[in-house]
Amino acid sequence: MAILPASSVQGFFHEVVEDAIKARRVEATEGATRYLVAVLADFAHPDRRAEEALEGPLTLLLDEALHVPDAAERFERLRVLGDGVLYGCGFFGEAFEARGVDTKYLHQLGTRAYGAASSMLRASQQEEGPDLFGELAEKFGVFVEVVAEVSDATIAMGTESPKGLLKMYERWLRTGSERLASALTSRGMMPTRGTRGVIQ
Repeated sequence: MAILPASSVQGFFHEVVEDAIKARRVEATEGATRYLVAVLADFAHPDRRAEEALEGPLTLLLDEALHVPDAAERFERLRVLGDGVLYGCGFFGEAFEARGVDTKYLHQLGTRAYGAASSMLRASQQEEGPDLFGELAEKFGVFVEVVAEVSDATIAMGTESPKGLLKMYERWLRTGSERLASALTSRGMMPTRGTRGVIQ
């Protein structure tokens, strides 16, 4: 991938997220779009706290987050867990599947984390307003697909070397991504599958 100055990371992800939302024909509020951009930008430069918050079995992390006595810390743990599962499933979904982790289970976990965060906010608000975390919970699987599309886009941009081209090709083999197929074609490769799913 081309090296971007830190000041343009938000702008880069905003453009790629909007493209992914259009490509997937996802209905998302402006707030959800901005939030996805912020999550991706945060994971481009993760801080130690976010890394520590996702260390350990995710089920245990969710249970611990749900039982933290301090409301502010509980909300933060739920939000960070939802963000981590969303990012992980979008960027590394095939790795989870290869290790035998059920992605539906992960989606349920991310949905539960965002749903609990949403409930906390709704309970503390006097007036009805946009429910960002409710939207993230309700459309968790769709937003994972958007993040996966962003992942494909970043891989497609990072093919300056034969190693990068091979990485893109291998991901295309696993996912069948149209974006990656187009990027491979633009670089002189013709990705096709035979009748049995075998590359011709």
